[in-house]
Amino acid sequence: MFEIYLPIHEVVIRLLLAIVSGTILGLNRWMHHKSAGVRTHSLVALSAALAILIMQGVTGGDAQAQSHVFQGILSGIGFLGAGVIIHRGENASIKGLTTAASIWVCAVMGVAFGAGQISLGIIGLLGILLILILGGPLEKLTNRILQTNRSSENSSTEED
Repeated sequence: MFEIYLPIHEVVIRLLLAIVSGTILGLNRWMHHKSAGVRTHSLVALSAALAILIMQGVTGGDAQAQSHVFQGILSGIGFLGAGVIIHRGENASIKGLTTAASIWVCAVMGVAFGAGQISLGIIGLLGILLILILGGPLEKLTNRILQTNRSSENSSTEED
């Protein structure tokens, strides 16, 4: 039978941090009217944190076993990300790349919290938010400066 090897408050803190961080990222995507929002991102972060916590408990901290779980999380989450990427029209515009990437990085952030790397998870969350919030305006500014029109090709500002 599986027993919790950490104090229950530590497990709760790790899981709550994963949920809250996933919620924050999901809110960003929801505010931009994307298909994967609060629930998707929160569940991805929580599931990644749970998988790592379970594996740490079952293997007693065996790094090789945890590495296999981490690899499985990264591979598996790619299928979820692929589900939000949509290829449209004759001009081959692609939508959903930023949301797919945010789902993927949300899983990695959940792993950080699940592994007890709280500072790393929080720094990761701040970095992700910085990219999601400032990335679009930076792309628009660059387009204006360079007088290009990349948004019709592959810019995540308009397409995602």
